[in-house]
Amino acid sequence: MSSIPIYEADEARASILQRKPLDLNRISPQQQERLCQVFGATLSPREAVQRILGSVQEGGDDALLDWTKRLDGVEFSAAAALSVQDAELEQALVTLEKTQPALYHALELAARRIAVYHESQPLNSWFTTKLGGHMGQMLRPLDSVGFYVPGGNAPLPSTALMTMIPAIVAGCRRFVVTSPPSRESGDISPVTLAACAICKRMLKEQIRDLGVDQNITSAFQVFRLGGAQAIGAMAYGTQTVPRVDKIVGPGNLYVTLAKREVYGVCDIDGIYGPTEAIVIADASARAELVAADLLAQAEHDEAAVPILLTPSRPFAEKVREALSRQLQALPSAAAAQRALHALQHQGGLVVADSLESCAELCSAFAAEHVSLSVSQPWELLPRIRHAGGIFVGETSGEVLGDYIAGPSHVMPTGGSARYASPINVLDFIKITSVIALDVSTARKVAAAAEKIASAERLDAHAAAAQQRVHMSE
Repeated sequence: MSSIPIYEADEARASILQRKPLDLNRISPQQQERLCQVFGATLSPREAVQRILGSVQEGGDDALLDWTKRLDGVEFSAAAALSVQDAELEQALVTLEKTQPALYHALELAARRIAVYHESQPLNSWFTTKLGGHMGQMLRPLDSVGFYVPGGNAPLPSTALMTMIPAIVAGCRRFVVTSPPSRESGDISPVTLAACAICKRMLKEQIRDLGVDQNITSAFQVFRLGGAQAIGAMAYGTQTVPRVDKIVGPGNLYVTLAKREVYGVCDIDGIYGPTEAIVIADASARAELVAADLLAQAEHDEAAVPILLTPSRPFAEKVREALSRQLQALPSAAAAQRALHALQHQGGLVVADSLESCAELCSAFAAEHVSLSVSQPWELLPRIRHAGGIFVGETSGEVLGDYIAGPSHVMPTGGSARYASPINVLDFIKITSVIALDVSTARKVAAAAEKIASAERLDAHAAAAQQRVHMSE
């Protein structure tokens, strides 16, 4: 499809590889009209979110019911109806096993692989005597975590597994899960409920194995709740929804804005923008596979970022031809249109001088996903300095990482891979410093502490340090 651009490296640097600040207030005229209808005023998305959060903080359950009716078109008679009962979760899993056994076993396999991967992450408290006495760090799991599982355009059971299982491995003991109810059914997608049931079983097994006296019903709660109101409920707590220490999971614009607003009231995992992927490929790669990986990224939405970096223009031409064929073969016309828009605007095919140049361009962009479809991927791997996840070789397609490879698919976007990490066990761990100086060391360092405190004009600090200079055994 000739309308998919092929760029030279300098052209790409000035266009699709140029990072722009994430604009969380840019919306379409249709979205703006919808805001006016709901709020009766012209508001920015942030102002709308602030109103929702304020009303949830003030009105609790009543506000949740009101916003669920107004925004999701689902009316519940009482707040108790927001809560998904244990029996409903189990029934969703049993029904899935009976009616879609292949999908059931696929989710089970994914859950096992995600658990094994994260159980392999090194996590240790530690102490040293090198500084006099005992100094170290204690690693402890967060008490409670909230999980947002999107469900607007399509169910995302994989996100339930990818966010909750690392927290189970970390040892968290209270899980609050929110996912939006469907306007048609008034309920969460059954496959998402089944994924939640798998996670609940895993948590129950861990609690049992550790011999912890804890009621699984109160330890794992699921609510029919979406949007900014769900984030507010988990951050502030209501009569029905418990407040949590941290909220994780991707979502739409309003969920993202709400997470940013409540940061400080509780922790969050990150601010996620449009999904993005770079494929670095040389002439040894299969153009059809590269095109398939780019399309898999592009079909998410029109704001997705699918980019090929290659040192071979003839190969870029082959990929463009493959994209044209595969676009026409996509079953969903809507998905094909989204993918084409993404490939034409944020995405494209880039020809650089060498694989080393491709690696430099890729690292500077700091993409969420990076696929190395080259003849010697392990040699190129060290050159990729910034990425959420690196998929080494053609066998390691990003699509496998999205669902079943093991690492969480919730990864840093918008260039935040320069400093941020994918969801992992450490996201659910807090570190406590332990300071236990012996008397001899305390005496030795107290004089230096006094000097620094005096320089900072903190007299009480200096006095407290001075008293330790002459401390007796």
